[in-house]
Amino acid sequence: GSRELPPQAPTSPAAGSGADRRSAGAQVSLHQSAVDVLSAWHPEDPAQDSVRHAVLAFLDARADACLRECVPGHITASALVLDHDGTHALLTLHPRVGRWLQLGGNCEPSDPTLIAAALREATEESGIDGLTIAPTPAALHVHPVTCSLGVPTRHLDVQFVVRAPAGAQIVVSDESLDLKWWPLAELPDDTDFGLAQLAHAAKPPGLA
Repeated sequence: GSRELPPQAPTSPAAGSGADRRSAGAQVSLHQSAVDVLSAWHPEDPAQDSVRHAVLAFLDARADACLRECVPGHITASALVLDHDGTHALLTLHPRVGRWLQLGGNCEPSDPTLIAAALREATEESGIDGLTIAPTPAALHVHPVTCSLGVPTRHLDVQFVVRAPAGAQIVVSDESLDLKWWPLAELPDDTDFGLAQLAHAAKPPGLA
């Protein structure tokens, strides 16, 4: 399981109500968890390591980097949900994008950590109870998008691998047109680079 970081106090006093202060504290914890996760990860691929340093620089520059209100771009958390055997991936037919994608999305101020955000998104979008998440990212992908923010922005997507328990039953949420298990070695023809590299990183040894 993942190590959850304790909430941290804001570096300066937060103005406003108690709810405002709680939200600010959660934001600090979420932001720090993203820094911690990416600082501890050392990908073998030098291109991925280069992106990691760029995302860490963005986190250092923006205290709101993990929140969708950060207009230049924001950290998102996605999850490639694998079946119990690790041979199939659960993909969502995304209504806005019109393609099969991994599960995931924007972090919420209530998410205590980046890992918790990825697990929440995976659980909400799959309907599966008992998911487990690897605490180390599998990949990073940065892409332009017009998301729920409503204006062109960028998603700095930290991608994790999640495992479903044996016999998991999926439930299509209102955030998806459809859900389907795809063989990890036979993803849809229009799979984008972000999903392709994530699937490659998630493949068990010996799977073609």
